[in-house]
Amino acid sequence: MILVLRALGVGDLATAVPALRGLRAGLPGRELVLAAPAWLAPLAELTGVVDRVLLTPGLTGRPVWSGRPPEVAVNLHGRGPQSHRMLAATRPGRLLAHRNAEAGHLAGPAWDDDEHEVRRWCRLLHWYGLPADPGDLALRRPPAAAVPAGATVLHPGSKIPAKRWPADRFAALARTLTAGGHRVVLTGSADERDLAARVARDAGLPPDAVLAGRTGLAELAALVADARLVVSGDTGVAHLATGYGTASVVLFGPVRPAHWGPPPDRPRHRVLGVTDRDGIDRDWPGRGGVGTHPTLAAITVDEVVTAVDEAERAVRVSGAIAA
Repeated sequence: MILVLRALGVGDLATAVPALRGLRAGLPGRELVLAAPAWLAPLAELTGVVDRVLLTPGLTGRPVWSGRPPEVAVNLHGRGPQSHRMLAATRPGRLLAHRNAEAGHLAGPAWDDDEHEVRRWCRLLHWYGLPADPGDLALRRPPAAAVPAGATVLHPGSKIPAKRWPADRFAALARTLTAGGHRVVLTGSADERDLAARVARDAGLPPDAVLAGRTGLAELAALVADARLVVSGDTGVAHLATGYGTASVVLFGPVRPAHWGPPPDRPRHRVLGVTDRDGIDRDWPGRGGVGTHPTLAAITVDEVVTAVDEAERAVRVSGAIAA
């Protein structure tokens, strides 16, 4: 049995898909158990390789496993030491993880802060002689759900306030896209429902355009899979758009797209904001709860509309080539 720790969020799990598939391919015939929050189970199923989810709300300091020791434990959660110790407590036959002397784990590659999240975990597997393709990001199509098909999804929220493009600009964007023939809907968590409702009101959208707090993860995946377009900050819904090949515009700041962005060779996914030449502003106070990052505040509605046109043009071109 393979026990994999990735007790984080939607984007975190989506970026670990290539590594999970590499584990399945490189260690066949074994049950693959993902230690993650229970609410991520629908997305884990859509990876096509996770056999079951072990309820793990986070790094609690307790062993995540009480059964027989796993044959292999894999840390796709972080650099350690706490996550290393959490897995080591299960007494695995092998622990695949980054090198961390504090945790007593001297094998594995060194951690690299300046690395894309997808490639980070692929490189970990490569170090242990296992395959992993960083481009293997596609998710399985979710079951049919009672969500609108062909909608343009705007996602104004983020758990980190610094990553939120101003709400009034989302409203202006929604008005422009609606005038251009888009059916705009607004997504978010239950905590972001008021934000989405305010954007909808200011954009002149009907109340049923607000889907924030009304979709579970499976329904959100179905919505994105069949969407015309997604516009969001650097958050989980952007990674769902990448996984389903849905045209997207992702607004970055303070983190660089070189660390969390969509593959740069896929023109239907456009990025704005922080460039790969910019550093990470780790001390920006918005990360602690106040204020939009300056790189996001500098993005205009016209820039986003242009990026939307570019992303949709790329979809049309790829469709013409396929035909």
